[in-house]
Amino acid sequence: MSDRLNLNLEQLAAKLKPSLGIIQKQDIQIASQVLGLQTDNKIQVGDDCAAIPHGDDYLLLASEGMWHVLVEEDPWFAGWCAVMVNVSDIAAMGGKAIAIVDTIWTEDDVRAIPLMEGMKAASQAFGVPIVGGHTNFHSAYDALSVAILGRAKKLISSFTAQPGDLLVVAIDMSGEMHSKFPFWNAATKAEPNVLQNKLDILPYLVENDLCKAGKDISMGGIVGTLLMLIEASKCGAVLNIDSIMHPKNVSLETWLLCFPSYGFLLSVEPNNFEKVQQQFKDQNIFCAIVGGVQKGSQLILKSSQQSHVFWDFQTDKFILS
Repeated sequence: MSDRLNLNLEQLAAKLKPSLGIIQKQDIQIASQVLGLQTDNKIQVGDDCAAIPHGDDYLLLASEGMWHVLVEEDPWFAGWCAVMVNVSDIAAMGGKAIAIVDTIWTEDDVRAIPLMEGMKAASQAFGVPIVGGHTNFHSAYDALSVAILGRAKKLISSFTAQPGDLLVVAIDMSGEMHSKFPFWNAATKAEPNVLQNKLDILPYLVENDLCKAGKDISMGGIVGTLLMLIEASKCGAVLNIDSIMHPKNVSLETWLLCFPSYGFLLSVEPNNFEKVQQQFKDQNIFCAIVGGVQKGSQLILKSSQQSHVFWDFQTDKFILS
């Protein structure tokens, strides 16, 4: 191992760790502590949705507030993303979305229109109705949040990754990077039936006992999402940087932190991998092994013959700590 190679991996880790997406995830600690989410609730906190037992199934409930910069600079896309990220959260837990409500605050109705048009377009594309919400067109600022309800027969959870599992990434590569923001857009130009069929893969996997652990890749990117997964499952992991495919015109650093419109990080038993990969391959989705879950408290980055401890939950707090 050369010093130069080792330095490069350390430099990459140094750029990833203070990224906005990862830092924002740590804000959840404060809400969890003040609201008593880890002690007063019977529902585990740390999944992509709150999973509420309902008969033999689960109701899934989630919400997302949109980044204010995106709302201001690309409101139509912000509206689209507000629906898309919520639908993705439902799919990430093995469920299907039922309905959406929104909260929209703008200075006037003119500024609200592109936000609503983006939400409407995504609602139609994903086949999930917007059924209500709260509206204020006399606000001192523009803001948008969306909440979603879904249902699942079985759960893909953040709490069930096991040492020995393979870490598998599934990303729709048929898109393009947003001109201003770290968003990989593989959705807005896709046919509705294609979008919906791709999301249906996740319920199929869990209902056929092919995968029961994972998360959708969020604003923390692959690295931040993996941290959330192994923290909830109380495991360590190795992430093989060399196994992560990225578009030629997107740097590895950007790709590791960007939000893909369709992207999931799954923890899969080795004997199930080929069947899992085939489901994604059938829908033209890139799917590959990028590492493994192991005992311990560390997330270790690997590249060639070098390795670097990126995070250690014994010393570094994240979300649930």
